[in-house]
Amino acid sequence: MIDFIIVGNGLAGISFAEIALQNNKTVFVFDNNSQPSSRVAGGLYNPVVLKRFSEVWKAKEQIDFAFPLYHKIQSKLNVVFDFELPILRKLYSVEEQNNWFQAADKPNLAPFLDAKLVTTSYENIASPFHYGKVNHTGYLEISTLIEAYSNYLKSLYSFSNEGFNYDEIEFLENGIQYKDIKAKHIIFAEGFGLHANPYFNDLPLDGTKGELLIIKAPNLDLDVVIKSSVFILPIGNDLYKVGATYDWKDKTNTPTEEGKQELIEKLSELISCDFEVVKHFGGVRPTVKDRRPLVGTHPEFKQLHVLNGLGTRGVMLGPYLANQLFQHIENNIPLEKEIDIIRCYKKNRN
Repeated sequence: MIDFIIVGNGLAGISFAEIALQNNKTVFVFDNNSQPSSRVAGGLYNPVVLKRFSEVWKAKEQIDFAFPLYHKIQSKLNVVFDFELPILRKLYSVEEQNNWFQAADKPNLAPFLDAKLVTTSYENIASPFHYGKVNHTGYLEISTLIEAYSNYLKSLYSFSNEGFNYDEIEFLENGIQYKDIKAKHIIFAEGFGLHANPYFNDLPLDGTKGELLIIKAPNLDLDVVIKSSVFILPIGNDLYKVGATYDWKDKTNTPTEEGKQELIEKLSELISCDFEVVKHFGGVRPTVKDRRPLVGTHPEFKQLHVLNGLGTRGVMLGPYLANQLFQHIENNIPLEKEIDIIRCYKKNRN
């Protein structure tokens, strides 16, 4: 009998698998690549909500846990997918400058917001009010991480790319039987695919479609991330990721002409040089109505657990939440009430 079947090999599933393996547990992962939101995400990590200059929930704790984990994976698999880069928030007025200074003065934000404005002039971007610099930022090349981790799991004979069939779960006294695998627990880390899961599809997973472009812009010459109404992220060879859109109605992964045009228009307002669209992606982010993740154990079937709702901040949240769930299952440590799915079942009963 193995310890964990994990359904989903995105940021959440990889984080849980790695924590389990580091604790000498056995895992088997299913992923049929039906939910591409991790693969097509921008991969940016940023501890501050730049619209309001406010701190992301538990930002320091997330950073302190996530990056040692990622760096262990990098050295174990001999691959690089974490790239540290400053994020510069373009400021649009004296009032925004003042708001930035006030935020940078707050004790909880001081480690993340640079109190001195960046006055560098970037060719082809007009910014008379300069930029605010965010520290502890960068991006993960998530597709590199997923591919490397899938290959690693295959080398352990612990990976299948077939779809998971919920009907084939048989409940045993101390675990479950799934086809020819016996396991103590199943972790469902399926992203938006949770809607097809009969055990957890009553949870309020909403889903927000996001679209991204990769552009080629030889005259842009950026070595930082610029954040305005869109972000521009340099990925080398004059290529840049540009994102992202937010669509709460369309729940498909298909890129749309409307999404593309929205990104092109916003980008054209921000930069004055020519660019060419090289690729166009779409994916549904696993978002939740109350903006908190969905983590916990099924109220009836104690062998089944969920790790979902990472939303737009999966890079920082994934490892932190995976560790919380692992400690909850293995050591009976209570989950933080903000993330525990019990809150949803309580609301349903009320």
